[in-house]
Amino acid sequence: MGELIGYMRVSKADGSQTTDLQHDALIEAGVHPDRIYEDHASGKRDDRPGLEACLKALRPGDTLVVWKLDRLGRDLRHLVTTVDDLAKRDVSFRVLTGHGQLDTSTASGKLMFGIFASLAEFERDLIRERTKAGLASARARGRVGGRKHSLTASKVRLAQAAMGQPETKVAELCKELGVSRQTLYRHVAPDGSLRPDGERVVKIRQ
Repeated sequence: MGELIGYMRVSKADGSQTTDLQHDALIEAGVHPDRIYEDHASGKRDDRPGLEACLKALRPGDTLVVWKLDRLGRDLRHLVTTVDDLAKRDVSFRVLTGHGQLDTSTASGKLMFGIFASLAEFERDLIRERTKAGLASARARGRVGGRKHSLTASKVRLAQAAMGQPETKVAELCKELGVSRQTLYRHVAPDGSLRPDGERVVKIRQ
């Protein structure tokens, strides 16, 4: 029989009370204190060394336990990908509280996770369709002012929507927008937020 491995993620917004709630819930569920991994939210989206160490520690037959569903995944797609990878490694996943409570070692838990996976795929398809439609619209309008390597306001907004999505390939996005990678990153950050050049372009076109 495998071990129970706990993971908890906290931020300043959560406060110490939430930290205690997570820790106490994991202990009550049978997770040994030495088998609990923890992350403190930072400015970097992917800076989660505790989760990385936790995932590496899991062995076939183990169960990853979290307090709530949002403790594990950045978003639905990340959550589905992570839990799917665990299933391939014969690792179960258990959520203790909230509307997303589940246990993938049970038939009902597997069914619920299948629904999550379907929703993630649906969301991914919608984003892909919107991106294609937006790029087609931008190409139809052409470049404003004849500047070959600039981004228009509409293209900046388009880049915002596409950046940060797991399925977006930056090289292909740059090709579609007609700009270099350097130009793209000068206007839009990898997480989709506007940088100073992007803010100026959008403000001018408003």
